Amino acid sequence: MHTLKYVFWAIVAFVLILVGLANRDATTLQAMPDPFANLLGISPNVTLPLFVVLFVFLGIGLLIGLVWEWLREYPERVESRRREKELERLRDELARLRATSGDQKTGDDVIALLDQPRRVG
Repeated sequence: MHTLKYVFWAIVAFVLILVGLANRDATTLQAMPDPFANLLGISPNVTLPLFVVLFVFLGIGLLIGLVWEWLREYPERVESRRREKELERLRDELARLRATSGDQKTGDDVIALLDQPRRVG
């Protein structure tokens, strides 16, 4: 299984290297269109290789998707915690009932019922 994981990550790395080599030309990113930049007198732009731009925006997209999914799953996590607390409460109650009934030698309620003597009547 570890070998398969290493092969997968090697393929991913190879593809990313190929994308980086194929898109290494410089690209200028502008924060504002030219009319607004001329009107305000500022022109925030940066020149980067295209693969850097692709990888940065891919990372930002993954981060946004992660946050979105985490927020979407919030009700399921709340319900899971509620059920876990209820299950723990029921286990404690079952242990308390077993302790008060004196039936600690058998761990199964069905076996305890079968072990009781029958009344013929």
